[in-house]
Amino acid sequence: MWFLLLLLHKISCIANPNNLPYIMKNILVLCTGNSCRSQMADGYLTHFTKEKATIFSAGIETHGINQKAVAIMKLDGIDISNNTSNNISEYAHIKFDYIITVCDHAQENCPFIPSKNAKRIHQNFSDPSKVKGSEAHIFNAFKKTREHIKAFCEAFVAEELN
Repeated sequence: MWFLLLLLHKISCIANPNNLPYIMKNILVLCTGNSCRSQMADGYLTHFTKEKATIFSAGIETHGINQKAVAIMKLDGIDISNNTSNNISEYAHIKFDYIITVCDHAQENCPFIPSKNAKRIHQNFSDPSKVKGSEAHIFNAFKKTREHIKAFCEAFVAEELN
């Protein structure tokens, strides 16, 4: 029994060298309609943070999930098909550690900001749902936005949560 306890302690020290308890972070990703960009960021942040954070996404309005966003994320192995489009007011009671706005409109027009002490980060991404043209042109717009969001999320996790 003593050996097992010692082994568990050593494993926990390797996983957490300072032997400090890790407190899960609450992260809100905010966009205008919580249909596309914030959903992509939600998917990548959930993937990259693993057990380090709980990710919420919301809009200052709700537009429903954009199916092209679902499809482009699935091509990269991220399933957001069960996500829902939520209004920021649904999360008024949650204390967030980070609030990430992914479009200028949400940053400028948010009716209220939950968690006044949260670290605010803004990164505007182009809205692929506004792109007109051929299916190939629209697909490429979604892919480009997805790749920008993916790179941002990887960098955010590396800088803020590691």
